[in-house]
Amino acid sequence: MPDNVLVKTNDISLQLQGRSILEDVNLTLRRGELITLIGPNGAGKSTLVRVILGLVKPDSGSVWIAPKARIGYMPQRLSIDPVLPLTVRRFLTLAQRCPETQLVQVLTEVCTEHLLDSPMQSLSGGETQRVLLARAMLREPDLLILDEPVQGVDVGGQEELYRLIGEIRKRHGCGILMISHDLHIVMRTTDEVLCLNRHVCCSGSPDRVRTDPSYVALFGKAPVLTSYSHHHNHSHDAHGDVVSETEDAHKHKEHEHG
Repeated sequence: MPDNVLVKTNDISLQLQGRSILEDVNLTLRRGELITLIGPNGAGKSTLVRVILGLVKPDSGSVWIAPKARIGYMPQRLSIDPVLPLTVRRFLTLAQRCPETQLVQVLTEVCTEHLLDSPMQSLSGGETQRVLLARAMLREPDLLILDEPVQGVDVGGQEELYRLIGEIRKRHGCGILMISHDLHIVMRTTDEVLCLNRHVCCSGSPDRVRTDPSYVALFGKAPVLTSYSHHHNHSHDAHGDVVSETEDAHKHKEHEHG
């Protein structure tokens, strides 16, 4: 196996209660690469992730993961009992003990260091997703698996979160496998798209997949990859709210008002 390959699945097939969930699914993810899994509800995306994580055993096929590769996993959603006293600090250390410096470091990387002692129940959708991402980063992963990372986040916050994920990939050189429904945004930032509907319908670069007949049959004609435009003359906080503007934007406003 080439040194840069992190995970490879070979003809993964799975049936549950007599229903076909996955059929001969092949996937190869390399270090520093970002692959996005797309597909309709019930297509088997999350099941494939659970197979890769070793949580579900396939009926046939195999999963190869690079020796000693560390995996960080960000689940699709988080359910916490509203009466359970659980701070961000406590949540991050439930599975493993971490020094204070490491907690602050990962939270700073996702712009939520100020939330260290906040109750998890008080966080917004965007803040919760960033804390989940921070928890995955605590493992210093070679492979980062993200299941719907922008769930419950508004549009402004979604783009910021995707930008942050791209920065993490560049900074750490990790491979990223991501499940997403936000095709108009994510297809501009991913290296490869794998369209799944129990079997692999099509795969390849975003430009290739968006014009593939199998993709069009599932989702209709995709918008051009430049159709989503969000001019960054400002920045967002973890909620997705605008917190600052660039000097050019400020001058433009002054000009508008004479």
